[in-house]
Amino acid sequence: MNDGDIHHTIRILRREVRNWPVPAIGHYTRTPFTTLISCILSLRTQDATTMEASRRLFAVADAPEAMLALRTDRIERLIYPVAFYRVKARTIKKIAGELLERFDGGVPGALDALLSLPGVGRKTANIVVTLAFGKPGIAVDTHVHRIANRWGYVATRTPDQTEMALRGKLPRRYWIAINDLLVAFGQNLCKPLSPFCSKCALADFCDRVGVERSR
Repeated sequence: MNDGDIHHTIRILRREVRNWPVPAIGHYTRTPFTTLISCILSLRTQDATTMEASRRLFAVADAPEAMLALRTDRIERLIYPVAFYRVKARTIKKIAGELLERFDGGVPGALDALLSLPGVGRKTANIVVTLAFGKPGIAVDTHVHRIANRWGYVATRTPDQTEMALRGKLPRRYWIAINDLLVAFGQNLCKPLSPFCSKCALADFCDRVGVERSR
């Protein structure tokens, strides 16, 4: 993919994404806290499971004070069967405690401050920065990493490397949108194995790096 192709690609994706379900985290951006916790729940977990777990948990506690008041085993029951639900329950309680102790109960809007919270990596921090605060950031998950490399737009080995490469070349006006667009695209069309290249409106812009089999 040539650098100039990214504008056409984003325009097409914005049109195509209307046909696909909204990624799970997009349903729980009511507050920075629900955005953060829903993102923690989503790690290594399918969207449908994340959405149900988020719904159950936030019906009981959707702010740090209420979350900290819950017993860890109750959080476990509310979020089961998300992946690593016991670890995530402990992490959620720790986050709630640190938000109250260090940030007056609010979620910080700065990347470095978010990264200082338990269990918060760069992807989660960038999602909170972009979705909850509307600030520029690039959230790179497995879909963004895979597809940006598949297009030939970047050539990187890890999601963190992909984030830095995109920060260096992706036009800033696309930073906030890129995660939602590529998550939906990756979940529905540009699959990890055997992507639906014959149905893809982006076929003319994609280098198909690493694609050995497609449909």
